[in-house]
Amino acid sequence: MTKKQKLTLAAIAAITALLAALILLGGSGKAEQANEADTHAESGHDHAAEKNAKEEHKEDGHKEDGHKEDEHKEDGRKEAGRRDHGNDDGHDEENAVAFSESQLKAAGIVLDTAAPGRIRTSLQLPGEIRFNQDRTAHVVPKVNGVVESVSANLGQHVKKGQVLAIVSSSTVSEQRSELLNAQQRLTLAQSTHAREKTLWQEKISAEQDYLQAVQALKEAEIAVRNAQQKLAAIGAGSASSGLNRYEIRAPFDGVVVEKHLALGEAVKEDANVFTISDLSSVWAEITVAARDMSAVRVGENVTVNATAFASSASGRIAYVGALLGEQTRTAKAHVVLPNPGNAWRPGLFVNVDVLAQETEVALAVAVDAVQSVEQKQVVFVRTPDGFRKQEVTLGRSDGKRVEILKGLSAGDAYAAAGSFVIKAELGKGSAEHAH
Repeated sequence: MTKKQKLTLAAIAAITALLAALILLGGSGKAEQANEADTHAESGHDHAAEKNAKEEHKEDGHKEDGHKEDEHKEDGRKEAGRRDHGNDDGHDEENAVAFSESQLKAAGIVLDTAAPGRIRTSLQLPGEIRFNQDRTAHVVPKVNGVVESVSANLGQHVKKGQVLAIVSSSTVSEQRSELLNAQQRLTLAQSTHAREKTLWQEKISAEQDYLQAVQALKEAEIAVRNAQQKLAAIGAGSASSGLNRYEIRAPFDGVVVEKHLALGEAVKEDANVFTISDLSSVWAEITVAARDMSAVRVGENVTVNATAFASSASGRIAYVGALLGEQTRTAKAHVVLPNPGNAWRPGLFVNVDVLAQETEVALAVAVDAVQSVEQKQVVFVRTPDGFRKQEVTLGRSDGKRVEILKGLSAGDAYAAAGSFVIKAELGKGSAEHAH
């Protein structure tokens, strides 16, 4: 075999080997593709399963999250409930004030019970304190004269019959002289009458002489009485020292509220030299409008309140005028007030409360029990440990009791007096709670 043939056979063998290799490589690729397909299928199945598992896990997660969320909400509600309960407890603590029995007595707190009552609706009328005109006298000399002395001063308390001033009067001198002359004539007439009576009885003188003596005696007696009455009319008694001495005396116990004479002054018989008033009682003079006349009646009980200071007194209407003033269209009325200690001074302005209507209400408490806390009207209700602040709605009031429309029930015990002490303690507790 030649070298050329060998090369040809080698080339053929190489080509054959190459083809065989190609064939082998092609089959192996298909197998790998098949394997890859199987692997891919399995991977897809596994991916689907994994996806399903993830979805199931996700759903389970959602359910679990929902459950946790529900539990969280429930816990939140419980926590909120605990907070609300805590707030309620704090609110109750803010409204409550602890007070023991000993503290109640020490603070002067008085308890009462809310119950039905009567509300007196009153009419308030303006007025002024004036002298009791039934116990006020304008002292005049009753004779002309000159003031010799003055013993009474303004504001002085005087007794009935006390000498206020002394006036020298010629009129008094003449009247006393007339009395003295009449008394002298009476003495002479009495003596003549006795003598003529004896002579007539003894048949010595005529009866006519005796009758003339009787007539003269009667005339002398009349003259004496006439002179005495003239002196009594001017308030002058018998002359103790000086015929012209005239004493001005107090007509009753009272106070000198006016004085209009001085030493050496000439006074007339009708001059108002003193004004004496008994201030043990005064008048509260009221101005009544025409529309209020029906409520102001004689004998009606009223309450008089001073405007300048905290003082009041009770009295009865003693007089109501029948006529209205032409300009003011009002009438005058007055109340007689006892005046112990002279507290009610003439000229003082007052308000007079006249009962206009009396109404029954379902529930009422003392006015002093109501306090204002944070611009709300409250009453402090009694509790086992002290008091509780209770907001109320008020109705009508007469100054002593007030109607309760809402907030209390009949039978509730409350602080009727001294509630301001409880209010102060409540304010302290609120300040401490804020800190």
